[in-house]
Amino acid sequence: QVQLVESGGGLVKPGDSLRLSCAASGLTLEDYAIGWFRQASGKEREGVSCISRWDDTLYADSVNGRFTISRDNRRNTVYLQMDSLKPEDTATYFCAAGTPSNALFREWVTDGPFYGIEYWGKGTPVTVPK
Repeated sequence: QVQLVESGGGLVKPGDSLRLSCAASGLTLEDYAIGWFRQASGKEREGVSCISRWDDTLYADSVNGRFTISRDNRRNTVYLQMDSLKPEDTATYFCAAGTPSNALFREWVTDGPFYGIEYWGKGTPVTVPK
């Protein structure tokens, strides 16, 4: 079966870094766009960053310049490097895979809806205390 498994979350101080991983099985990662999304307690899920099948990348304004998305097709894994973390980054982070059109792909860094997503991971928590 298809699985997306996130890892790398944790509790870190403001200004610290984390690297999240999204490991895929049951699908070939290079055939999909992959997005990172986050949901804070009591808030709606929002798009963070995404990478296309052709390695185009997009970032939400809130993380632009601090986060970097990348993929390693040999390892069938997508990464999210998170630098200069802030308390407002505290959330559960999810990865997702799909085959959106270019127009729908750009919606993956908004507050939704996130059209074209076919598979979701279960999430990994990130906590940055004040």
